[in-house]
Amino acid sequence: METVLTEEVRLDRERELESLIEMIRPAVQSDGGDLVLQSADVETGIVKVTLVGSCSSCAISETTLKAGIERILTSRLPWVTAVVGDVDESIDYEDSYAMGRGGYVPRIDV
Repeated sequence: METVLTEEVRLDRERELESLIEMIRPAVQSDGGDLVLQSADVETGIVKVTLVGSCSSCAISETTLKAGIERILTSRLPWVTAVVGDVDESIDYEDSYAMGRGGYVPRIDV
């Protein structure tokens, strides 16, 4: 039997998630990237985010997503069951590369 969430519980979950995303963002921003919350299904617990900026050229963006963002969200918000993410690939690679510190950005020799 499925539990139907009240509007109050839905709003509480959305606020908790937005607050936690805002807490995480400075760490991602410190490397020239950013974290954008795309959507959240507060009933199923599936959260969709996008990594932007220097994250577009970062070799460890998948690790940031799974070992960082997903781990934090699922450990602090018990209702979050999965974090689905992507990187914004619309930015030019060289612009993306220039945004970050570069220590972990793959080097491409042309």
